[in-house]
Amino acid sequence: MEYIESIRPLLAVLVSLAAMPFIAAAGKRPNLREAVTFTAAGIKLALIVSMVPAVLAGAQYTYTLFEVLPGVPIAFRVDGLGLMFAMVSAPLWIVVSLYTIGYMRGLKEHSQTRFATFFALALSSTIGVAFSANLLTMYMFYEILSLSTYPLVAHMQTPEARVSGRKYIGYIMGTSIGLALPAMLIAYFQAGTLDFGPQGFLSGNVTPEVATALLVMFVFGFAKAGIMPFHSWLPAAMVAPTPVSALLHAVAVVKVGVFSIVRVVTGVFGVDMLRDLNLGTLIATIASVTIITASLIALSQDGLKRRLAFSTIGQLSYIVLGMGLLAPKALLGGSVHIAMHAFGKITLFMCAGAIFVATGKKNISEMVGIGKRMPITMICFLIGSLSVIGIPPTGGFFSKWYLLQGTLESGQWEFMIVLLVSSLLNAAYFLPIVYKAFFCTEEENMFPGPRNEGPVQCTIPIITTAVITLGLFFFYDIFTGLAAIGLGVPAP
Repeated sequence: MEYIESIRPLLAVLVSLAAMPFIAAAGKRPNLREAVTFTAAGIKLALIVSMVPAVLAGAQYTYTLFEVLPGVPIAFRVDGLGLMFAMVSAPLWIVVSLYTIGYMRGLKEHSQTRFATFFALALSSTIGVAFSANLLTMYMFYEILSLSTYPLVAHMQTPEARVSGRKYIGYIMGTSIGLALPAMLIAYFQAGTLDFGPQGFLSGNVTPEVATALLVMFVFGFAKAGIMPFHSWLPAAMVAPTPVSALLHAVAVVKVGVFSIVRVVTGVFGVDMLRDLNLGTLIATIASVTIITASLIALSQDGLKRRLAFSTIGQLSYIVLGMGLLAPKALLGGSVHIAMHAFGKITLFMCAGAIFVATGKKNISEMVGIGKRMPITMICFLIGSLSVIGIPPTGGFFSKWYLLQGTLESGQWEFMIVLLVSSLLNAAYFLPIVYKAFFCTEEENMFPGPRNEGPVQCTIPIITTAVITLGLFFFYDIFTGLAAIGLGVPAP
């Protein structure tokens, strides 16, 4: 393994942080504000892409700031898993920034500069989590993300938004401080280090009973993953503007939660240790309950964003299920689902926002015939739906395919049934929306009149992510290659 000492990981984290004062200063000049945002996002993406060739060749970028505890520094390490996550988050910041212009200006939203400023901070902390070399660094950026996204969730400043914001921060920080932080302290006391390792730094350093307790504390402590019963913050957070829902609750916040669990499984405990203690089944069972329950609840939701929220809760646990199966194909499928779900679900959220901007409609029951008014938007909604369900030709097919193979590889067929049943439920709560959007009588059509796709700044990002979702069916190795290297498993 080649280690490359470089400041690039730190720069990738700091570039959006450095842009914050310039974004704030440009408040009265919105075009300048957006120019600063796009420039910072472009630089961040360029820094991340520049590290791809070396990581694909088997190297890792490292950079250490300073030591906090003996043997525990604030440090960065770019491996395949972290780079895969960053390659999802950074380009989608650009896409959502364009979408935000159409959405926020289209609705004449207040405090757009504050919104853009905290958006930049959220992306900075997301990349910080992706590139963390140890549990302490990851936890620090995890908490920064919690604090930076609170103003975004409560952005509307209505009584409902304030209640949702308090619920959001209460769940997210209550669990991290009450469960994840004590677990980290115990882990350090037991092992004397917090550095992520290929075999896990707790291996051989804790008893089975302590390992079980710590695993449960970490899995529920990183509540951004939306695992039940610590999930209700996510539907409540749908009160936020759609750009927040799109990026933070389809990519940054929720994916930071499941990515943290991926790091815990692979870098803190290690696959071999969890297999020896038969703890993978515990993780997979917790995830399966969330998958089925969230999918059933999604069926009953009339609000489009709430249906998408409960769908997200279930989809996040696909990733956790893959970690619990502990088989190479399942680990790969769970990790790659971070990327595949992100592009499909962000498409769906942006479609929901475009519908609201163009028509003011939020409920599915009020969207009969919407495909005749907004055909491009609803075709993209169909593509996003197919990806989340796991149907070709979309990228979501491959992550679910690897997960299904992982159930066979691990010999745990019962979890194959969970995956198949949940996919049928995914189809049941998405496809009728598309069907009623296009196939209805003139009497049923709620949207007579000319076509209106909404602001072009909303439509272009939707088309972009939908096309990428289709493209990932043919170029899935972009993410599977990085994930396989990071996990140390054979590439498909």
